[in-house]
Amino acid sequence: MRKKFSFWQSLAFHKRWFVIGIGIKRWLLLLGLGAAVAGMGLVYFILVLYREKLMSHRVYDILTLQFLPVGLRIFLPALVGGCLILIAVVRIGSTLVAPFRSDDEHVVESLYEFRRRGRGPHIVAIGGGTGMPALLRGLREYTRNITAIVTVADDGGSSGRLRRELGVLPPGDFRNNMAALSRDEALMTQVLQYRFGKGVVDDGAGNGRSELQGHAFGNLLLAALTGIMGSFDEALLAAERVLAVRGRVLPSTLEQVTLVADVAVTDSGDITRRVVGESAIPEAGGKIDRVLLDPQDARAYPPALQAIFQADLIVLGPGSLYTSILPNLLVQDLAKALQRSRALKVYVCNLATQPGETDNYTVADHVNTILQHTPARVLDVVLANDNLSIPTQTGGGHTVYVQPVAPAQVKMMTTDLVDRDHPWRHDSAKLAASIVGLLG
Repeated sequence: MRKKFSFWQSLAFHKRWFVIGIGIKRWLLLLGLGAAVAGMGLVYFILVLYREKLMSHRVYDILTLQFLPVGLRIFLPALVGGCLILIAVVRIGSTLVAPFRSDDEHVVESLYEFRRRGRGPHIVAIGGGTGMPALLRGLREYTRNITAIVTVADDGGSSGRLRRELGVLPPGDFRNNMAALSRDEALMTQVLQYRFGKGVVDDGAGNGRSELQGHAFGNLLLAALTGIMGSFDEALLAAERVLAVRGRVLPSTLEQVTLVADVAVTDSGDITRRVVGESAIPEAGGKIDRVLLDPQDARAYPPALQAIFQADLIVLGPGSLYTSILPNLLVQDLAKALQRSRALKVYVCNLATQPGETDNYTVADHVNTILQHTPARVLDVVLANDNLSIPTQTGGGHTVYVQPVAPAQVKMMTTDLVDRDHPWRHDSAKLAASIVGLLG
């Protein structure tokens, strides 16, 4: 059941119809002009009937308001007609947008927010993992022109199983970001993130195990759409329509790539070993020297390149440095597009170090790692958290904060970005406000 608004609430909402830029007044004016032209035809028709004596004098006086002063004959029909036109427009608008708005949202508020976000900046977010959805949740309050470019190197968990068994690109990060950008995230997050638990299947040999165990529903949905549509990128387009996603989620490449790392296994760094697979890198038990893609010449997804060239702002991160952000930047075409883009390029540094990847890293270490793996001029600004006052054990974890040590090559800006309940996570609202503020 839709929420009922009081008279004064409705009156306040109706003022939105006259806000500059909402795109309604011009059509109200056109509708009024059309009604005036039609009214002139009606008046002329009445005059013809009266002159031809096909209408009595009494009926003519009533229709033309001869019993009122001249001023009221003009003002009253204009007022009543204008009100009727406005009521009709509001009712038509309510009927048309009813399937697409929430129960507690007024129709004009829906239109106002839609137009406001549609005029927002074009923002491209590059990364993966659990950090990017937090960013997208905040950014969607400012703009609908959001493109998330996601790594396809994931080979662990449900995504890895589907990748090995069905040959699809790993859907996990795409699922998370689509949920963050969907119109009804509360419901979509529950549906897409639902994981099938342990079940019992009698295989005749006494072994009981569910084949769906550990799979997220959203991963299975994208795998099914890939089979139906014939390709993973077409599956993403279909999922965006089904989920009413406010923005786009694109792969950095459509090729099956594997993330490889050279890991120093001794403190002196004189012995390194090659670790293959994104999920195996944090478990390698050493310091990561370098990561690369196999194959190294994987081609970038063309719509991702187009989004980069059309962007006003490009955001790298937040997310795992070596396994979420760098796999995208190692796609050579994409890195070159970043280098040539005129957009402001911002790196959002993680709040906390990540065991197995960035132990003891400062902000400068994060930035230097990116610059060592990419061409020049891929970063303009690094945005880092400077609120280290929240106790590290807050939220049941043991957060090790990344120290805001400024890099030498890139300008650093610091502010409070931390989620006070989970200090290892960014606060979506704080992060989005800080990022959009950079454009100002």
